[in-house]
Amino acid sequence: MDFDFSNTPLLGIYTQLKNHLNTQERVSFKVVNPDNFSSTYNGTIVKVAKGEALYRGYKTWVDLAHTLGCKMLTPVVIDDDFILVKLQKLQVESFHSVDASKEEKYGVDSIFAHIHKNEEFAFLHAYTQALHNVNLPTRKRILNLGINSGDEFELIKKVSENFSTYELVGIDYCHSAIQHARQKFQNDKNITFYAHDINKLSSLELGRFDLLISIGTLQSTTLSFQKVLMDMVQNHLYKEGSIILGFPNCRWIDGEMIYGAKMRNYNFSEMSNLYKDVNFAKKYLQQKKFRVTITGKDYIFITATSIR
Repeated sequence: MDFDFSNTPLLGIYTQLKNHLNTQERVSFKVVNPDNFSSTYNGTIVKVAKGEALYRGYKTWVDLAHTLGCKMLTPVVIDDDFILVKLQKLQVESFHSVDASKEEKYGVDSIFAHIHKNEEFAFLHAYTQALHNVNLPTRKRILNLGINSGDEFELIKKVSENFSTYELVGIDYCHSAIQHARQKFQNDKNITFYAHDINKLSSLELGRFDLLISIGTLQSTTLSFQKVLMDMVQNHLYKEGSIILGFPNCRWIDGEMIYGAKMRNYNFSEMSNLYKDVNFAKKYLQQKKFRVTITGKDYIFITATSIR
């Protein structure tokens, strides 16, 4: 055990751990066992066998771990009152920092290919809610821009009772990811995948759709977000159609989804571009007579349904 934080204020804990982790890969510390208390807020003084201690729930330690660039390991019970929390530093292994072509950065052999968004509950819940909000069963033609290996279609298939009646089209620049998606859905004849540049979408002559989806794609440096969004609405969506846009408010590092968007020149989470794009999308879609909701946490979802 490196520290006893039974009665240490949270700022003091953060400062000591930050300093410790400058030179160490792991840290452990003693805190009160939160399982012994209910309806108790963080920072409350609670009674223990040998006096008093400061209560904090597990969410505090998970949040602290990610802020410190760590993952939280399984706590160990010390005695009836206290547990040992253990943190381990994350290795700098993120597709965000890979200096490679788009094909390599998002291809089947990349770090990105190991990410399964549907197994992250924060994403799963927000995306499922968005599908519900657009009344998915009524949307027959569905287009996904930036489909990669097909996670978004996979979830649609799982939650749909009438999946075979949909016509789904997925587009992505990455050839290897599209090939993987084709293999994954080889038995679903109602899905078509294209390895194609979204900037040249009109050349495919796909017609219009009932639902347009794009998650974590339109903010790419190779795309003009505002131009692509307006083109989607004006040229590829039926008048009564709906849109789901997902904006990453997280980073993927060493197997963990870490909350907070991060710009290249900052060493901390900075969300100006995220809020700028979300705000533009909301205002533009409202002007085009859509009912717009903003939901999510690690991924911010804009769900827009026509009210024309």
